[in-house]
Amino acid sequence: MIPAARRAGPGADRRGAGHASCHHGEILQGVFLDAGGRRCAGLVTLPMTGPGSRAEFTRRPGTPPEQLTVRPGDRTKAARAAVLAVEECARRRREAPCGGVLRISGDIPVGLGMGSSTSDVIAVVRAVADSYGVLLSSDAVARLAVRAELACDPLMLDARPVLFAQREGRVLEVLGRRLPPLVVVGCALGGGAPVDTLALPARVHDDADVRAFERLRTLLRRAVATGDAALLGEVATASARRGQQVLRHPEFDTLTDIARRLGAVGVQIAHSGAVAGLLLDPAAPGLRRRVRSCVRALESNGIAATRTFTTFPTSPTSAASLPSPASPPSPTFPTTKEFPSGPAHRGGHRPTGPDTPRRPAHLPAL
Repeated sequence: MIPAARRAGPGADRRGAGHASCHHGEILQGVFLDAGGRRCAGLVTLPMTGPGSRAEFTRRPGTPPEQLTVRPGDRTKAARAAVLAVEECARRRREAPCGGVLRISGDIPVGLGMGSSTSDVIAVVRAVADSYGVLLSSDAVARLAVRAELACDPLMLDARPVLFAQREGRVLEVLGRRLPPLVVVGCALGGGAPVDTLALPARVHDDADVRAFERLRTLLRRAVATGDAALLGEVATASARRGQQVLRHPEFDTLTDIARRLGAVGVQIAHSGAVAGLLLDPAAPGLRRRVRSCVRALESNGIAATRTFTTFPTSPTSAASLPSPASPPSPTFPTTKEFPSGPAHRGGHRPTGPDTPRRPAHLPAL
């Protein structure tokens, strides 16, 4: 595909487009040791395709770089990303930085810990790069994203499971080619209210914490290498339990009890939001019944069920075997299959408000 900037004729506006997906919170998050033995914060996200951010950037050569129009006008992190990306791309093209018009849209539920702000930022960086006809590496995109929002999720990478240093924008370890097959019954804790991570108490991790996180890292590496869904569920649950020391979700015990009673291999909870999931092994018998039971159990306990999806590609035939209480299955996606089962994920609900705070997703509980 020829970048938009190269298709434009002489004197035409240089227009580029970019897109970025979201994730479904973390499988593992903590403090780890890098290759040099230095401590650094890291995370492994649960990838999910479908919802995403879209950006369109039209640059205006000859205008000052501070002459930047952003719509919606209060996406401050995305605006910073645009300025930084223009500087980077103009330098590579040996041109003077210029201003332009940036438009952002998306359908990622906000405030749930699904990477909505990072998705905005990455879509903007890709749109600016497209307008210049520049191909940025994932490392370059990650560096710009960290500079724009101080910490970012690894949404600029492919679906391979990686341990990612979110405050440094670098991969600490590629854990393998793909996650074990899982079916995730998604939900939102706390009625979908946004979690203000900056207001949470800062936790200082000691040597014992780091050793515990490194053990979980080893177990997750083994789970990925062997395709062991049960072992991955143990890691995700242990990580969620450690995160509970700060997040203190009142529904945590209920969620883990539902997982135990209905045969889920574990639970995962976003460490910077309210999105959560019951993890099921698709190879275990009675999958359709277990998914339905999980959805009913969540709803009966006042926890809004949102979306059921998988970590593996599915055919239309196999997709039909999974229940979708609220709507029919969506089309097949490259890396995950999604089955919307609640208003929180039907699209069109994302507000055009500022990066912080944004309105919570419109969930049944609200």
